[in-house]
Amino acid sequence: MRLRTVLATVTAALAAATTVTAAGPAAANPPAANSHAGNSHAGNSHAANSHAANSSAAHACSPSVSIDRFSDALDKTTYQGTFVGNFSALAVDRDGSIAALEDRSSLFGLDAKTLQPKRVVPLADENGAALDSEGLVIDRDGTRLITSETEPSVRRYSRDGRILDRLPVPSSLLVAPAGRATSNQTFEGLTRLPGGHTLLASMEDAISGDSANIVRFQTWERTKGGHFRLGAQYAYPIDSGLGVPEVQATPYGRLLVLERGFTSGVGNTVRLYLADPRRATDTSGVENLTGQAGVRLIKKTLLADIADCPSLGATAKQPQPNPLLDNIEGMAITGHDKGRLKVLLVSDDNQNATQITRFYYLRVSTAS
Repeated sequence: MRLRTVLATVTAALAAATTVTAAGPAAANPPAANSHAGNSHAGNSHAANSHAANSSAAHACSPSVSIDRFSDALDKTTYQGTFVGNFSALAVDRDGSIAALEDRSSLFGLDAKTLQPKRVVPLADENGAALDSEGLVIDRDGTRLITSETEPSVRRYSRDGRILDRLPVPSSLLVAPAGRATSNQTFEGLTRLPGGHTLLASMEDAISGDSANIVRFQTWERTKGGHFRLGAQYAYPIDSGLGVPEVQATPYGRLLVLERGFTSGVGNTVRLYLADPRRATDTSGVENLTGQAGVRLIKKTLLADIADCPSLGATAKQPQPNPLLDNIEGMAITGHDKGRLKVLLVSDDNQNATQITRFYYLRVSTAS
């Protein structure tokens, strides 16, 4: 979402109060002192292994997550007259480039190595109006499935931005008064499950009548002709004060889930969870989710609180628990290496002087 109400009300105060204004380096590595810390075994036959272990530890956010580097290269830049930022979702395109969706109706193609824009495609609804575009899946035929949290909706677009299809949405998940959802707190995340037959969208916050700490994940099943019909729905428990800006399916049927929040004068909270929907109850027929008996929620396990990652020399433009943090909203699994998933995150700067467009390169272990 573009701006939570609390962020909109405090931006001016933060801009005046903050004293840290420099953007982080375009590509940062840990300080030299960190990479050599504790390596006192010069001349020892195990020195190389000790150095590698120390270097790895310097990058650790938790036993399951490490950060390789970050990049602010695109912060406050433009491409072909279009502002580069406001990023809400990421995906790997069929040509290997990074598709980066911004929530003001543009889809960028970025070079996977340099992040430099290669193309930009404008998006609109059926009436030519702008979207609040939030979730993105590149389908197996190269078409783009994109959510907008205004209604909310899921539309299929061609590579050149033409609308090809629109998926059905349960009435309860529509924004009030049509449904029970709150504007700008609907379909933030979108992912395709292994096998390619099931699509899953995550609501950012709870709908009216449900407990405040339970959000709904809606699925669709692929039918003939490339269309989708409504599928099962699941309940996911969120941490107090947080919402779900993104979800990504792992190759083994589980989900990486981002939870995020913002506190005035403190900054962002961003946590990465591993979630398993495979034994959760189908809640599509449950009117109110209140934690009642008989409803199995999606099981989740904390992988890392991003505030616990090393800062790698990053700076912040407003108060943050860790200067590395910003309004992280997009996530994509870009590959794997030695049993760990390579995960790319991006922050949504809301085209705001006190926020940063920042990419984060993580390695994530999902082993039980």
